Amino acid sequence: MGEKAVSHGSTGEEAASEESTDKRIASSPVNSLLRYWLPPVLWMGVIFIVSAQPTLPHYPDTLLDFVLKKAAHTIEYGILTFLLWRALSRGRGALSRPALVIAFVVSVFYAASDEYHQTFVPGRNGTPVDVGIDAVGALVALFVVGSLGRRRQGD
Repeated sequence: MGEKAVSHGSTGEEAASEESTDKRIASSPVNSLLRYWLPPVLWMGVIFIVSAQPTLPHYPDTLLDFVLKKAAHTIEYGILTFLLWRALSRGRGALSRPALVIAFVVSVFYAASDEYHQTFVPGRNGTPVDVGIDAVGALVALFVVGSLGRRRQGD
């Protein structure tokens, strides 16, 4: 209360220089790498850690257990696909077909490698069906990204 703004005597040039420096730091390759590529890499790590668990919680109702686990597959690979697309398009929101395709392909290959990894985990098994379910999650993410992107662009 009653405090007055203190001028530090910076000129317009100094302020512009500081702003320019801030923009350079924000757009530096390291910052870009961390901002866009760290999230999908961390998410891949989460997927790996969860799939390395020998057992996961089971629900007494086998149908509910099945549905929840398959829904989790769909969601986890939908998230991965979105994060990969975001990294590939560097957050510009552009609906670049190559970025969409690469995000999908990388997600499906990661799903296949994850299912293969599970064959080495006691109590787990990897199945081609799960890779297919993961691919459905990736496709849903592409559909959502595409739909929102077209709506944003006014198409």
